[in-house]
Amino acid sequence: MPYAERDGLRLYYERDGRGGVELLFVPGWCCDHTFFAPQFDYFRPTHPVTTLALRGCGRSDSPSDGYDIPSLADDITWFCAEVGIERPVVVGHSLGGMIAIELGARHPSIPSALVAVDPGPVHPTDETALLYADLAKQLKGPAAEDVRRASVLQRVGPTADDELRKKIVDTMCSVPLPVARAVIEGVTKWDGVSALMMCNSPLLVLQSAPGGSNDPSRLQTLKPDVQYGMTVGAGHFHQLEVPEQVNSMIERFLTAI
Repeated sequence: MPYAERDGLRLYYERDGRGGVELLFVPGWCCDHTFFAPQFDYFRPTHPVTTLALRGCGRSDSPSDGYDIPSLADDITWFCAEVGIERPVVVGHSLGGMIAIELGARHPSIPSALVAVDPGPVHPTDETALLYADLAKQLKGPAAEDVRRASVLQRVGPTADDELRKKIVDTMCSVPLPVARAVIEGVTKWDGVSALMMCNSPLLVLQSAPGGSNDPSRLQTLKPDVQYGMTVGAGHFHQLEVPEQVNSMIERFLTAI
């Protein structure tokens, strides 16, 4: 099994493909490398493709710390150096989209472009900020496992079929609870506004629903050149539910950068 290792931390990854610019897929909260499987398979005939599991998730190691978004972005930086990935298009889902934007701000020489697939709240509304703070608090309580499962099920939504729903829930709820909690705490502390304003890389945001913290009216005031796409008929995990829509918009974006 392929691992990248630094200071005792091993990150699991899979790499394949050939052709043009490399695509690096970064999964979301408590997800693993398989959450971009449709995109990995679709793009590998024409692009080098790499997918990994973040620290604490999947087959990667679970250290006691390092789950804030800047540290996770630093992990991507050393991972690229270790594996030999140069100037990739970084495609992140949910938390991975936030990490991609932080990477663009923190390490601008790494990505050639960014795709945030239904990212977590980059410019959170007051309501969203309170919801995440409350989730972090509840994940410390006696019903933390139930709270996590309910949060995962809410993210899946009603459009996923039973098989996909089971895969998502089983995978996400297998991550150690302290890891899940630490990541959410990191989300509550992240300064997404500053990161987006400092990010000069071309950025495509793919939404599964209009409005919310990542609405164009909010993000384009910070980064006017943000491009947008929206899928139909799917929820938060639209890269798994309607991969043909997500793939085509990423493909179009690649031709324009």
